[in-house]
Amino acid sequence: MLQIGDKMPHFEVVNQDGQIVKSTDLIGRKTIIYFYPKDNTSGCTAEACNLRDNYEALVAQGYNVIGVSKDSATSHRKFIDKHSLPFTLLADTTTDMMQAFGAWGEKILYGRKYMGTMRRTFIFDEQGTLRQIIEKVDTKNHAAQILR
Repeated sequence: MLQIGDKMPHFEVVNQDGQIVKSTDLIGRKTIIYFYPKDNTSGCTAEACNLRDNYEALVAQGYNVIGVSKDSATSHRKFIDKHSLPFTLLADTTTDMMQAFGAWGEKILYGRKYMGTMRRTFIFDEQGTLRQIIEKVDTKNHAAQILR
């Protein structure tokens, strides 16, 4: 997993509109990259809506907000439209980006082990240097965790 002080890993993935977004596109602005398991599930919707409801405060602090899951661009577009999300969602269908960040790993559900998305948030400065990692995400109060 990334460590504080590391540079943002290189990635190229598509957003909700099928446009390619590269890590180099994010340099020059503070960026929040949050990884979540699945569009339109209760925890992921709570997290996205909490960030939406606090989006103006995040932008006022200079942040660019980007969500990432392995859902398709089409799924992301529907999720954005359904919940009026004002930020970009990236479709990491190969999980390459999640693996580079350390947001893909073994999980356990009802005693069954499987590989999946780890709910984690990475906050980078304008130079693309990692400044904060949030591993224990409070989906209903995530913006407060970022803004403190």
